[in-house]
Amino acid sequence: MNAIATTPTTTSYDVVVIGSGIGGLVTATQLAAKGAKVLVLERYLIPGGSGGYFERGQYRFDVGASMIFGFGDKGTTNLLTRALAAVGMKLEIFADPVQIHYHLPDDLELRVHRDYEKFLQELIAIFPHEEKGIRAFYGKCWEVFNYLNSMELLSLEEPRYLARVFFQKPFSCLGLAKYLPLNVGDLARKQIKDPKLLQFIDMECYLWSVVPADKTPMINAGMVFSDRHYGGINYPKGGVGQIAQKLAEGLIQAGGEIKYKARVSKIILENGQAVGVKLADNTEYRAQKIVSNATRWDTFGKLISPEQTPKQEIKWQQRYQKSPSFLSLHLGVEASLLPKDTDCHHILLESWDKMEANEGTIFVSIPTLLDPSLAPPGYHIIHTFTPSWIDDWQGLSPQAYQEKKELAATKLIHRLEAIFPGLSASLDYQEVGTPRTHRRFLGREDGTYGPVPSRKLAGLLGMPFNRTSIPGLYCVGDSTFPGQGLNAVAFSGMSCGHRVAVDLGL
Repeated sequence: MNAIATTPTTTSYDVVVIGSGIGGLVTATQLAAKGAKVLVLERYLIPGGSGGYFERGQYRFDVGASMIFGFGDKGTTNLLTRALAAVGMKLEIFADPVQIHYHLPDDLELRVHRDYEKFLQELIAIFPHEEKGIRAFYGKCWEVFNYLNSMELLSLEEPRYLARVFFQKPFSCLGLAKYLPLNVGDLARKQIKDPKLLQFIDMECYLWSVVPADKTPMINAGMVFSDRHYGGINYPKGGVGQIAQKLAEGLIQAGGEIKYKARVSKIILENGQAVGVKLADNTEYRAQKIVSNATRWDTFGKLISPEQTPKQEIKWQQRYQKSPSFLSLHLGVEASLLPKDTDCHHILLESWDKMEANEGTIFVSIPTLLDPSLAPPGYHIIHTFTPSWIDDWQGLSPQAYQEKKELAATKLIHRLEAIFPGLSASLDYQEVGTPRTHRRFLGREDGTYGPVPSRKLAGLLGMPFNRTSIPGLYCVGDSTFPGQGLNAVAFSGMSCGHRVAVDLGL
């Protein structure tokens, strides 16, 4: 059931959050749980953004990926579990025994098992001469993860928190500091020499960072490459959209408010300070603090005019560029298509030189293998998506646009038949989403799924945190540390909620 939006009785709040993506919702719930008066403004009909869902008949499709970290029941890196618990919420989950099934060039095919040693054995069987390097590289990832997992993950911009963590975990803090400026490629090449194995490491990064190892921060890799074995990949019952639904429900129960069909058109500045927001219908809401869950490009240049955009943000936009959007294909298929041992998540790539190309790598999710309730009896959902730039979809007539979508879908289905023979003959439902679709429904500049380095940078050192150089204005989500992915934006939301709470004196 959707959380019920409430009508505000006043236009003045402690905090106004622009957007109900997971980062914005985690920020809002963290603050509401501490007693702040919070309003979330969402342009769409339901919460979640790219972590949302949509329904077509008896099918419930995830908008974005369904490979979810952060739902573990131990340690401190289970940020989605912790975010829900902060407002008294919990979700039933299904454990996925395999994170990903790779179908790569040169007949490189393997599974990343939840069982760490089982994964290593499968990889070492393919590259037996690199056993020492494989264990050393992934061992370094575990080192990073163990440092992270030993401490409470809150705002790195809050001096008292940093002092407390350093006092409690000095070894972990110093260990993380060593890895902060490093990228995965820096470390991988020290341990591994086989060029094909290094290409596999590139794909291990590209799967979630949309950049190869040389541009992927080691801190992020330590989290992903280890948590998939520690907390595991777990899928929420009812679909990914349930995460946002439960957070929105918890927000309201904690005394916060969420207003749908409320498109923010402007952040109001007075004397250089953020003091409120204006909606497209000219309604205004005032608050002590404004948090933008919009992308950095939408926040600075649209909600904040180019003339008022700080120099620091202009410099950031020179260091980072927009990642591509996606061409998404949502399919309903006959259950008989899939053998009983089919894995939930797949990556398909036919040529290494196409990994970063437009429509090169194909990502596949089959969430009904974990939660059959998302499709009618006898059918499965196959959600496939591949990187796509909005420029390829501009300037088309409605008819040309539709024809291009149908042609792109046909090509994707043909490629997918390499791993799912008979797919085209098993279709029950098909819907295509393009970068234009993502821009329209998610309100993201060019439909992008976040920033990627425009050149090789020093790990996470160039990534901005939640505070901005405009007093009273904060940013949250995948444009901030630590980047893309639901658990990453939950980390951003935890950090933002903590930093704003301290600034409010809560």
